[in-house]
Amino acid sequence: MANKNFKEGLDYAKELDQKDPLRKFKDRFYQLEGNKIYMDGNSLGLASKDAEAALINMFEIWKTKGILLWNIEDGFYFQYAQKLGERLAKLINAEGNEVIVAGNTTINIHQMIATFWKPTKERYKILVDDLNFPTDRYAIDSQILLKGLKVEDTIKVVKSKDGIFIDEDAVVEAMTDDVAIILLPSALYRSSQLLDMERLTKEAHKRGIYIGWDLCHSIGGVPHDFKKINPDFAIWCNYKYLSAGPGASAGLYINKKHFGKTVGLSGWYGNKDETQFQLKHQFDQALDATAWQTGTPNMLSMAPLQGVLDIYDKAGLDRIREKSLNLTAYLMYLVDARLREYGYSYNNPTDDEKRGGHVALVHDEAYRICLALKNHNVIPDYREPNVIRLAPIALYNTYEDGYRLIDALEIIGKNKEWEKYSSERTMVM
Repeated sequence: MANKNFKEGLDYAKELDQKDPLRKFKDRFYQLEGNKIYMDGNSLGLASKDAEAALINMFEIWKTKGILLWNIEDGFYFQYAQKLGERLAKLINAEGNEVIVAGNTTINIHQMIATFWKPTKERYKILVDDLNFPTDRYAIDSQILLKGLKVEDTIKVVKSKDGIFIDEDAVVEAMTDDVAIILLPSALYRSSQLLDMERLTKEAHKRGIYIGWDLCHSIGGVPHDFKKINPDFAIWCNYKYLSAGPGASAGLYINKKHFGKTVGLSGWYGNKDETQFQLKHQFDQALDATAWQTGTPNMLSMAPLQGVLDIYDKAGLDRIREKSLNLTAYLMYLVDARLREYGYSYNNPTDDEKRGGHVALVHDEAYRICLALKNHNVIPDYREPNVIRLAPIALYNTYEDGYRLIDALEIIGKNKEWEKYSSERTMVM
């Protein structure tokens, strides 16, 4: 549980850092030029020395072994996606053969919908919320159109009452007999709301509905227990809290009860290992999560994840979560103590059990404040219409980072520094 008895002052922040059992891991990560305060880890985690070493090692293997890389180390690289999947599985308490590293988030959503959604006249609707990251909807809408159906007739959207949080009771109420499948976020990318995945999964299964989860904004920052939650599937990216690099290969979970279910999008790397290179034109589907692979794994895109998982093994996800909760609670404390008078607030949950790994700082001038923060050597993240996402990463952000961030926000607020910047949107923010 997060500490609730914080104090003000830079000395206190430094004291917290001295007591931090994870403080040594910051040295494993590269900091940005100019020693900027990086608070954008829920969009792209910083590069680590471990990820770099693993990538260089993979390049060296390619350089010195060529095609022979598939046969060295007892086929380790031939089964690289499985080996990494086994390690990722520990972060969600799943069986090792239920997780595979493959594709990207959007392609994996296509894969899951194509696999689990078999619409009938009686049961054909796909249940979603209206706050999730839009790529989930793009993929689902595409799958609906591929079936020759109309999106407006097939999609069932649970609308938020306040535009900030998902109403779980409304989700349950929407689980009617015509719903075939549900896709929801584990953590909302704007407000940091953590959903009760176990409750919603049980309610879906009571009604014979498949349910899957988008873990993009929680994996690596929040422990999940999939043996308790028992979802049908899950998808996620590995480049946010897991810091596996821009565009890193993604993750995919398939509950073992669905092993043998016909894959929606099949490809040669989902074939059984023992018959894969017989190159028959009949797909011989693998008997675990490896079946949901399609093309040859992107080894250079996967290698950094191997290095990062070495860090996770040493740091421990429970300790990472504990510090993450403390860091976000500390930021909320400082916002309340120092920033309210300048129009700042936050719309994320304050309850530890319901909060992900970031603070959703709110201000009417949020966009231009983000621009001003960069001039103060702070890298935040902006989300429409008025949210400054502050994601302190437990492995490399410090309490002093948090304190100095609040200093910058206070100066910007006092002087209305946002007035120096245009409100015209740029391509990337």
